[in-house]
Amino acid sequence: MNKKKTTVEVKRECGAKNSASPENPEQVIEMIALNSAVNKIKHKILVLSGKGGVGKSTVAANMAVALSLKGKKVGLMDIDVHGPSIPKLLGLEGRPIRQTPDGLQPIVYNDNLKVISIGFMLKNEKDAVIWRAPLKHSLIKQFLTDMEWGELDYLIVDCPPGTGDEPLSIIQLLGSVDGGVIVTTPQDVSLTDVRKSITFCHQVNIPVLGLIENMSGFICPNCGERHDIFKSGGGERLASEMRVAFLGRIPLEPRLVASGDDGKPYLEFSKDSPTAMAFNLVLEPIIALAKDKKEG
Repeated sequence: MNKKKTTVEVKRECGAKNSASPENPEQVIEMIALNSAVNKIKHKILVLSGKGGVGKSTVAANMAVALSLKGKKVGLMDIDVHGPSIPKLLGLEGRPIRQTPDGLQPIVYNDNLKVISIGFMLKNEKDAVIWRAPLKHSLIKQFLTDMEWGELDYLIVDCPPGTGDEPLSIIQLLGSVDGGVIVTTPQDVSLTDVRKSITFCHQVNIPVLGLIENMSGFICPNCGERHDIFKSGGGERLASEMRVAFLGRIPLEPRLVASGDDGKPYLEFSKDSPTAMAFNLVLEPIIALAKDKKEG
């Protein structure tokens, strides 16, 4: 009796077919361009969550900015096709993508950080992107092959919520990924979906660098009392249950929310706050990737 294939097995087979030897010169050129782009990236990090609204894009943006401020060459790729947030979070809205002799130029945030998002391609921020999987895959491939990234120490990929087409496409195109950073909030309704993101990483053979509990407690700026608005500790318990590293808690802070709305990354403009220190703890295993490579 034939065993019924799981969804993951079917998608892996599709990926294997797509990565098979190219059938025509155009495909050969595309494969060469893709391999050339990927080989210029030392470390590839996916920021994932099974749940929307947990602050995943905020984590990805601040992670990329913090690494760039440490002198690392960083690319930040927003592959959330239907809800791109990175242009807003970095204050880059309305910037045009320019054509150069070497290809399309990602948007430059600072000397060390380049950014790409479909948000830069929309004529109106109110426009809805109504695309099926093949168009999304083509866009993500274009982000890798047509953009002039140069040599990168890190590529941070801000994935949309869930475990669908976009994460599968970027994993297939990159070939190998150093790891995924999983973001959750402490309450059970978030943890249930985020658990699936960890399982997803295991099923597609991506190491989980760790889990972040975002919006973990609120410290009143007036009285100093702590309030666990979304509970607390759920992320740490989930990390223990799923046997992945717990990277730390990031508190809910009004200045962090305001910095996103103002397009001023928190880790650049509020370096000495407790929340900034929590963010920097999260970065330690990411920075350790470069150290481990040097030692190896």
